[in-house]
Amino acid sequence: MTAALSRKQFLQGLALGALALAGPGALAQAHWPDRPVRLIVPFAAGGATDVLGRLLATALGEKLGQPVVVDNKPGAGTVVGAALVAKAPADGYTLLLGSNSTFTLNPAIRTHLPYDPLKSFTALGTVADMSLLLLANNDSSVRSVAELVKQAKAAPDKFSYGSFGAGSSVHFGAEMLKSTAGIRMVHVPFNGSAPSLTALIGGQVQVSVDTIVASLPQIQAGKVRPLATLAARRLPSLPDVPTVAESGYPGFEAGSWFGLVGPAGLPAPVAQKLESALAEVLQPAAMKKRLVELGLTPAHGNAAALRARIESELPAMRAVAARADIRAD
Repeated sequence: MTAALSRKQFLQGLALGALALAGPGALAQAHWPDRPVRLIVPFAAGGATDVLGRLLATALGEKLGQPVVVDNKPGAGTVVGAALVAKAPADGYTLLLGSNSTFTLNPAIRTHLPYDPLKSFTALGTVADMSLLLLANNDSSVRSVAELVKQAKAAPDKFSYGSFGAGSSVHFGAEMLKSTAGIRMVHVPFNGSAPSLTALIGGQVQVSVDTIVASLPQIQAGKVRPLATLAARRLPSLPDVPTVAESGYPGFEAGSWFGLVGPAGLPAPVAQKLESALAEVLQPAAMKKRLVELGLTPAHGNAAALRARIESELPAMRAVAARADIRAD
């Protein structure tokens, strides 16, 4: 037993010696994390993304053995928070819960971004999807996508649609629908879901596109009418609402999604530990159930899947932005 213990101590000493020879950086990576990790959420506190960030932070903190602290840095459609992480030290202590606004929409509408969606970050994995809904005013005669298309083609200047902001995921989703269906509608952007949905309820706009998280309470209260989900599949919380694809436009899909990244150049051991930790905390049934309760769809993918998603969506979103003349204000 003494010989075995001595051998173990000898091997540990060799390993520590090798790390010391490799430099202080290697030694720090071996002990990472040895202090709290900051998770930048580029949205204001209280929204669905903030709730997701805090849920993820708690789970990752338990897995990593150090607190993961949420730091809300809203502004400019996630640009403020994303730029902060892009410029942070690549040591694993500053992470970003970004969205498709960060990685594929901003690059499509902003010519001078303070970050590159691929080169400025180390991808760690996808986290969840958030479905979008096409909604109608309750007093409107529009009760389906087919009726909207028919009426919009008959009176192309009559229809306007609301969104929670120019360049947002819902703006892109609505413009993709317009292009696919061959209709015209005037975009009326608002500063957030609350004023956009208020305008829809009040009849200032005939239809709107918004997230399920913001829309579901209004639907359940009978204040707005869902026409279709822009997701690929029907939503568990709204099983009777068809998809746009089912409504006559096969293959149509648009939505919002979230991914976890760190600054570019994260040391491989740290990146691998984070990628594995993310995969482990998103797998339990209890976590998936909680995501669904928040109105999100569990959609974990590894680092390679996140990079592939960004690479495939970028040209598509640039094409949508060019066709609809979507530009940052």
